[in-house]
Amino acid sequence: MTPLASLWLPILLSAVLVFIVSSIIHMASPWHKDDYPRYPDEDRVLDALRPLSIPPGDYFMPRASGMEEMRSPAFVEKLNRGPFVLMTVMPNGPANMARSLVGWFVYIVVIAVFAGYIAGRALPPGTIYLQVFRFIGATAFLGFALALWQMSIWYRRAWSTTIKSTVDGLVYALLMGATFGWLWPR
Repeated sequence: MTPLASLWLPILLSAVLVFIVSSIIHMASPWHKDDYPRYPDEDRVLDALRPLSIPPGDYFMPRASGMEEMRSPAFVEKLNRGPFVLMTVMPNGPANMARSLVGWFVYIVVIAVFAGYIAGRALPPGTIYLQVFRFIGATAFLGFALALWQMSIWYRRAWSTTIKSTVDGLVYALLMGATFGWLWPR
């Protein structure tokens, strides 16, 4: 068993490295450029939504109030007429990138802590690089990637976006595994 407190350096360094690599992937490469295409008549849709003053949140339309309404002919007609929408409304104004980046970094640290905890329970100090890499990499991959799939399964998020984000998660997990393997206590 390896105490979590002895893993502070690989936890923080792997988080910094993943943060840097993720920034490069998202800002310096075209990899995610087309994840969210521009709506064909964006101005008209925004002009139609603006007077409604929709508060920030997640919305599903049309949405039945219960199973009985879901089976009603009027609701089925709404579904057939369309559109069937899952929509996230964000606060007005520029996006707060600092808040998002801090949240992303904290998330990476949390994944590193859990990966370190799991590997630390199973592996003693002095464990060879490949075993540490395997434990950390697999655990980090679970944290970075697999939970994304439910958005495509249930909410029809484009599978291309989910697959690209899964590949990103694999890169992050490999980087985290390599960092922990390199810095595992001897």
